[in-house]
Amino acid sequence: MGVLPFVLASASSARRRLLQSAGIEPIVCPSDFDESLVKLSDPAQLVQTLAQYKAKTVAPQFESALIMGCDSVLAVSGEIHGKPANAEEARQRWQKMQGNFGDLYTGHALIDLAQNRTLVNCQVTRVYFAQMSDRAINAYVACGEPLTCAGCFALEGRGGLFVEKIAGCHSNVIGLSLPLLRQMLGELGYEVTDFWPNP
Repeated sequence: MGVLPFVLASASSARRRLLQSAGIEPIVCPSDFDESLVKLSDPAQLVQTLAQYKAKTVAPQFESALIMGCDSVLAVSGEIHGKPANAEEARQRWQKMQGNFGDLYTGHALIDLAQNRTLVNCQVTRVYFAQMSDRAINAYVACGEPLTCAGCFALEGRGGLFVEKIAGCHSNVIGLSLPLLRQMLGELGYEVTDFWPNP
């Protein structure tokens, strides 16, 4: 399993799949941290703080591991959005998002228990949304996908149909930035390939 067990402090199947696509088979250990405890108006600060708390919450369960916490929000016209509370909120949000753009912020926290080091960083990607009819918005919300995602859409799912283009890191929009993860691992003295299974 490489130099250390790699723990993902998230229940997100999209984040798990991204790591698997990069050759890392994480131990999934969802954090039960209550996100409502953190009130910050700056989206970069918010996601980095939440990512760090999520990783910290899981850390005591392991003696020696690399623990990754992540959190994402979408900022549109100065408003910060996480997962919508219900279908009506998702519908209203898409009315604002369609034909507009948003900045997707993902906070990344890595806790290296072996070295007693913590790194926290943020990646931002601009997402441009298509013009949409009310009928298309209603149909997309009705499929349920927007209710499970920060920002109300899944780029790798049906939501990809309604994204015109992105400026920045593609994987960041799905849940974590693979380039940023590689850089953070390098800062801790690892190659990302250290976490690939032995052939």
